[in-house]
Amino acid sequence: MALSANSMGGGSVRAQQSAPDSSTKTIVFTGGAGRLGRALREELACDLAAIRIVDIEDPGPLRENESWQRVDICDLDALTQCLKGADAVVHFAGYPNERAIEDILRVNVLGTHNIYEAARRAGVGRVVFGSSNHVVGFYPRDLRVGSDVFMRPDSIYGLSKCWSELEAGLYYEKAGITSLNIRIGHAGKPPNDPRALAVWVSARDLAQLVLIGIGHPDIECDTVFGVSENDSGWWDNSVATGLGYRPRDRAIDFALPQAFEPEQPQVPGVTDYFKGGRFCAFNHDSVPRRRRIGRPASPGHMKD
Repeated sequence: MALSANSMGGGSVRAQQSAPDSSTKTIVFTGGAGRLGRALREELACDLAAIRIVDIEDPGPLRENESWQRVDICDLDALTQCLKGADAVVHFAGYPNERAIEDILRVNVLGTHNIYEAARRAGVGRVVFGSSNHVVGFYPRDLRVGSDVFMRPDSIYGLSKCWSELEAGLYYEKAGITSLNIRIGHAGKPPNDPRALAVWVSARDLAQLVLIGIGHPDIECDTVFGVSENDSGWWDNSVATGLGYRPRDRAIDFALPQAFEPEQPQVPGVTDYFKGGRFCAFNHDSVPRRRRIGRPASPGHMKD
């Protein structure tokens, strides 16, 4: 189902003072033909000078400031040509769920590597990366965590986002390319279960973070959570707040009735205990485990 402005808390983000002015900027938007990409394009259209959509799928009707190039992000040379002259890349292309590792490696891992290498070759200095909350999906729900905790992916998909966030850091250190990694929550249909209610993000709140990622002058390689105002308290999003993020939508205002019903866990003690929910169930042996939080390294691992 395509995201609509109404179902996702739509409305232009131009009036928000927290989002830097990006009205003169040209961005390359990978994955702009996808469900989330289309919703974000609707929100961002009035806030950017030009949006170059890079996708192997048809993005549908184009606005006056949009263009489309049918390019696979696995094609480094073609991707480099697409990026020339752009101010930033908004990278949302890739598989959004669990797949065979061969597919994840080719598209999510190699594809993201190509984004950064193409940016380096084309002289583009800013990337906004659509990461995922599944980077830290194996943290307990009752533990509030920030973006600086150890990664604990809940799936091969989540693991691919870990790689990509680390690659963002590598290209900052080696090439000076700055990045905002947005660990996106539930950005699909309105919240329809307790977990979705805890991590939902509206299109306009996510667009606000994207604009911050494009234009904020103080970003180096920073990571934030892409969530609207929720009552769960799962995430410490103080990095986003420090960059000026002010969510305008509340998950509870868009939730479906079943979002307030008791959760029916797929794997009891796992999918209802960890933040990653059903992603934790993929290839799980159904034995609940409680890994220690912040386990210190042994002395032998602390040597140079």
